[in-house]
Amino acid sequence: MTMLLLLIACDNDKSKEGAPSILLTEQQMVDVMIDVQIIEQSINYRRGRNQSVTNLKQRAYDTIFSHYGITDSIFIENLNYYNTNDLPKMKSIVDSVNAYFTTKQEEIKKKK
Repeated sequence: MTMLLLLIACDNDKSKEGAPSILLTEQQMVDVMIDVQIIEQSINYRRGRNQSVTNLKQRAYDTIFSHYGITDSIFIENLNYYNTNDLPKMKSIVDSVNAYFTTKQEEIKKKK
């Protein structure tokens, strides 16, 4: 799962750092991570159907980050910050993202 890859990619061995210049709230992180996951799954779906995804990923990420008024660097800094300085909050963020998708899956199943 992409979310897991993002978390693993973050350097958890760093010593604790100060907060990023723009610290996203827990809810902001949840919202951005949900959108990131949707994009990743959409791209994976298209690849699986042999559809071109050239430049799609970058355009999609640019759109997400622009929507939230951040850059990819700010998002990564926040991931690193929560992973190194506030693991309980990071777990809560990931749990919220997972809960969102679980709820959506249940809604889809009910419609079938």
